Amino acid sequence: MITLVAVGVLALVLILVTVTTYNGLVRRRGAVDNAWAQIDVQLKRRHDLIPNLVETVKGYASHERQTLEAVVAARQQAVAARGPHDQAAAENMLSGALKNLFALSEAYPDLKANQNFAALQEELATSENRIAYSRQYYNDAVLAYNNGIQTVPANIVAGMTGFQQREYFQAPGEERGPVQVRF
Repeated sequence: MITLVAVGVLALVLILVTVTTYNGLVRRRGAVDNAWAQIDVQLKRRHDLIPNLVETVKGYASHERQTLEAVVAARQQAVAARGPHDQAAAENMLSGALKNLFALSEAYPDLKANQNFAALQEELATSENRIAYSRQYYNDAVLAYNNGIQTVPANIVAGMTGFQQREYFQAPGEERGPVQVRF
């Protein structure tokens, strides 16, 4: 009788540990999905600002067609990108195209003085800060999730229920090197 009660208590504890561990992993996976959605929201905000910025620049620098087309093409690739790796690469390409666009403002003083351009530039800078924060939050959520599915006993539950590691949002290799400053 005592043996039967002990086995029953042990089975109940094992079930409780499994359920609690599984629920914790589900919460962590949800946090990662939420963090990715927050990046998506900020990127959409950024993508929505770009056509307005391009239209404003067109009025002052219409003969800079190649720069404007590069921004539009980079935006389209960024909108179509899926997954952290592809999204990071596309967004970095878009950032480079935007830098070229902002460099035009130095060549066109009227553009630089335009209030609409200045407001859009400020909005874009604010978006960049929000994106950076969202990426950091996402990577923190991925770290917690990946650690969760690799530790004992959660790794056993994760393996049985199909939890997979998530990918970090990382800058491509060439962007991790030292910054070149030229005067």
